[in-house]
Amino acid sequence: MVREEKKQELEKIKELFKKYPVIGMLDLYKMPSRQLQAIKKSLRENALIKMWKKRLIKRTLDNIKDKKNIQKILEFEPREPALIFTDFNPFKLYKTLKKSKSRGYAKTNDIAPDDIKIKAGPTNLMAGPAIGELQRVKIPAMIKEGKIHVRQDTIVAKKGDLISDQLANVLKKLDIQPMEIRINLLGVWENGTVFGKDVLDVDEEKFIQNIKNAHNQALNLCVNVCYFNEESIKIILQKAYQEGMNLGINSNILDKGIVEELMKKANAQVQALSVRLKI
Repeated sequence: MVREEKKQELEKIKELFKKYPVIGMLDLYKMPSRQLQAIKKSLRENALIKMWKKRLIKRTLDNIKDKKNIQKILEFEPREPALIFTDFNPFKLYKTLKKSKSRGYAKTNDIAPDDIKIKAGPTNLMAGPAIGELQRVKIPAMIKEGKIHVRQDTIVAKKGDLISDQLANVLKKLDIQPMEIRINLLGVWENGTVFGKDVLDVDEEKFIQNIKNAHNQALNLCVNVCYFNEESIKIILQKAYQEGMNLGINSNILDKGIVEELMKKANAQVQALSVRLKI
């Protein structure tokens, strides 16, 4: 790229930084082109993904003075960098990218995301040398009706296992796509703050439950110390009423609202006495 073209490219990048309030750093290492294009298409109304060399990104960031701490997104050190520009807030962006995923074939040295199971039954492989390949990765196979059959359900890799070259080839031949392909968002810049994915990856159900637990604990505290607010006053009054009723009944205080309960209490005592005396 000649000098003038580089200058024009830098100006285009700067315009994107001016236009969008949220910028994220992506790592597209081992990201298949087909899946990347599908994800870019699904996001095109809300986000823009641009791939540049790290050196060009760094040079651009060094020349941006109106976005505080923007250079910090380089600290994530992607192997194959790309930038994502969006109007989404960082948490919504992470959630959206997390949902934008597809399946893909395993490659050598990939990590199994879950247990990989080969189900018993016929495969799409015709009888031939492939049966030896299956057996070498410990898949019990046999020939039946001209095709290779798997004798029984077999787990060929457990979650977290390293996938070998042999296993990756066999899985592809069996048309099994165990890998979850999605864009790796390393971090996001917004208003001078950089959020890492350890912060952005929020377990929503757990977060909501924590809020509910905190509310219940705060409400219990208010009731126990008689602190009146919109949430606690009704419960405090109900508690006070019930405690007053119990005190009146236990102390045989003749008062409106208690007399009926005292009569019920006396009647129950009379019946109990009658049973004991067999009257």
